[in-house]
Amino acid sequence: MSHQSPQPHPRLDVRGAVDLSALARPATPPPGTPGGLPAATSWVRDVDQSTFGDVVQASTQHPVVVALWAPWSEVSQQVVADLAALADEDGGRWLLARIDAEANPQVAAAFQAQSVPTVVAVLGGQPLPLFQGAYPRDQVRAVLDQLLAAAEANGITGRVTPAEATAAPAAEPEPALPPLHQAAYDAIERDDLPAARQAYEQALRENPRDAMARAGLAQVGLMERTAGADLRAVRDTAAADPSDVDAQLAVADLDVYGGAVEDAFARLVDVVRRTHGDERERVRKRLVDLFEVVGPDDPRVAAARRALASALY
Repeated sequence: MSHQSPQPHPRLDVRGAVDLSALARPATPPPGTPGGLPAATSWVRDVDQSTFGDVVQASTQHPVVVALWAPWSEVSQQVVADLAALADEDGGRWLLARIDAEANPQVAAAFQAQSVPTVVAVLGGQPLPLFQGAYPRDQVRAVLDQLLAAAEANGITGRVTPAEATAAPAAEPEPALPPLHQAAYDAIERDDLPAARQAYEQALRENPRDAMARAGLAQVGLMERTAGADLRAVRDTAAADPSDVDAQLAVADLDVYGGAVEDAFARLVDVVRRTHGDERERVRKRLVDLFEVVGPDDPRVAAARRALASALY
């Protein structure tokens, strides 16, 4: 895992469309559901970047064990499940903080996690590496006993406050999607992109100002164009012939899909500068389509719009 600041993924926040970054890995059910991680308990918390500071603060009162895992890694899920069982056995002597490393790359980078699972203790605000990779449960038990002994030697002997005592009110459920948006979303979930396209197109026929449908349709188009593409082969083709407009468009699509949004925009703006007539118009339309995928409020889109205008005029 790179220590550099990761390239942000497209802001695909239009409900009814799909986060394209999730298509590259198997889906994992939410904690507490069949096939997912065990549900959080009083001694097991799911933590993200926004709540990580609370974990560090809590480590001044009791040990915290941070487990970095990933949805695609069965080994990391097993280690986290073993840790959860051991946390329940110890009944509040330490807290297990589960962190999805892919969803929280800055936290993973802070721990210099090169792989999942990575397990680190936090004691008095200081990180203490414990282990990486698969680890038998009896050996995990021995490591935890050593951690508890170190905590006691440092006077950190508090207990974890039960989750029920600090639980926040349940979030309001999101409103239901309009029928055509729900139909498109369901079609994407079953990998039926033509049906999703049809539903979004119908939504736009009924309401040409439907921004959600327009964004969803752009995302479906990107998914269709990148399905089964070989990034290395596409890049090689584009590098071999910079005048090959189709190859440049294909690289830009894959870059947006993978989160390299600025690279994609810069590539196509450069192609606009070098082309004329129908080819230039085709590239311009693809850029506008990708603007919809990333989101009109994204600052990278605003910058690319300015660059596009300069290239055109």
